[in-house]
Amino acid sequence: MTRLAFYDFDGTLVSSNVVVQYAFFVRNLPSRLRSAVKYGKLLASVPVLIGLDLYSRRLFNQVFYREYRGMSEAWLRSSSERLFEQVIRPTIFPGAKELVESDRREGFTTVLVTGSLDFAVAPVVRHFGFDQAICNSLVYQNGAATGEIARPLVAEAEKVEAMLRLARQCGADPASCKAYSDSMSDVPMLEAVGLPAAVNPGGRLRRLAAERGWPVLNLRNGTHVHNT
Repeated sequence: MTRLAFYDFDGTLVSSNVVVQYAFFVRNLPSRLRSAVKYGKLLASVPVLIGLDLYSRRLFNQVFYREYRGMSEAWLRSSSERLFEQVIRPTIFPGAKELVESDRREGFTTVLVTGSLDFAVAPVVRHFGFDQAICNSLVYQNGAATGEIARPLVAEAEKVEAMLRLARQCGADPASCKAYSDSMSDVPMLEAVGLPAAVNPGGRLRRLAAERGWPVLNLRNGTHVHNT
């Protein structure tokens, strides 16, 4: 039987996040004036974005990805390798790749599950050797982003639904699958499988992991697994 291992991305495998990724694209826009305007807007909106993220990851994604409106699809995709090398690769936690490779050696099909955008994580998928990726995609019109996200949006309940849908397609029993996340917002993701693990958890998730008997992983210092 197929067994799947699902990995959250931001905070779990890397210290980077979608805001830092967007900031890279803004700083490197071909138009310096447009770059300066959008970067200033990003800095001013940080407190609002933090509040949105705390309130609803789904709403955060819907609002935040509107900022990509007007950006060229071809340019975004052609810039993804530079994004990976300059922004994402330096933030990969020391123990992250070994975790994925360990699960692969155990026979798990590895799946990245993230609210990040498809072009941003394409080099990540190649670097880690993920078998599949569940991620967000922008809607484009005449070669430019509209600011809308293609359905289904990957966040909150939809994230779990996408995992379970893939499990059904692969003939995998969720009870035999793994999931990894650093965030309390991903507790439903962890609860959806039989083999969850809290990664680099904060206090609340660490306490919950202790209550549930979930393993705790610290990938920041290269430690693969330690128990609660």
